[in-house]
Order: sequence, then structure tokens, then C-alpha cells
Amino acid sequence: MPPSQELTPYERFGGHEFFASLVHEFYVEVGKDAHLRAMYPDQDLGPAEERLRLFLEQYWGGPTTYSDERGHPRLRMRHAPYVIDPQARDRWLACMRTAVDRQALPDAQERELWNYLYQAAMAMVNTMPSEPLNP
Repeated sequence: MPPSQELTPYERFGGHEFFASLVHEFYVEVGKDAHLRAMYPDQDLGPAEERLRLFLEQYWGGPTTYSDERGHPRLRMRHAPYVIDPQARDRWLACMRTAVDRQALPDAQERELWNYLYQAAMAMVNTMPSEPLNP
């Protein structure tokens, strides 16, 4: 296939249906985690689910609806009001790991996606414990 016709990662992953499934499964898990659930003030996780889906679709080369509706992602700024410590990060990653596993991606795609999600989660930490976790 000529370079101009190469699929975007969004298309390779499966487009809208893939990201809708991934994010829905993630929020099913978030709904079960009292620590994470407390970070979502809305009774309905639907708006958060839509925002994450739109963001991931755009990040991976899909529609630019996220930026069209919300402007630049500014992930750290948008998450600044929340205490995201290593525990919250690890809980988020556990929920996302379950969601990714449920997608049954080929190994290379799973690694590509997980590497991004892991790095993004690490970058969102904005609070460290006052004492070392493992002295």
C-alpha cells in the first residue's frame, strides 16, 4: 500500500467502534472503584466517557471532534483539580488494563496502545505522598 494510503492508528485499531468499546469497558471498571468514582462529580459517567472516547479517537488519528468542541486537550491542566497520586494512577491503570484486555488486540497493537496509556497515566500524577512508599 503506498504511504499516502496507509491506515491511521485509529483505523488500524478499528475506528469508532473500537474506541467506544474500550472506553465503555474502562468506565464500567471505574464505576466499581470507589476511589476513582469519587473523582467524577456527575452521577452519570456518560459525559466523561464521551470526552475520553473523543480524546482517544483524535489522538490516534480519528475525527478532531474533541478539539473542535473543547479546544486543546491540556490534559495536565484539566486534571489539576483532582488529587492524582500514585495510588489513583495505579487504580486508573488497573481499570484501563481490564478494558484493553477485553479488546483482544493483536500483540503489536496492544503494546502500542498500552505504552501510550501507561505513559499518559504516569504524566497525570500531580501529588506525591509525603513519605516514601517503600522506605
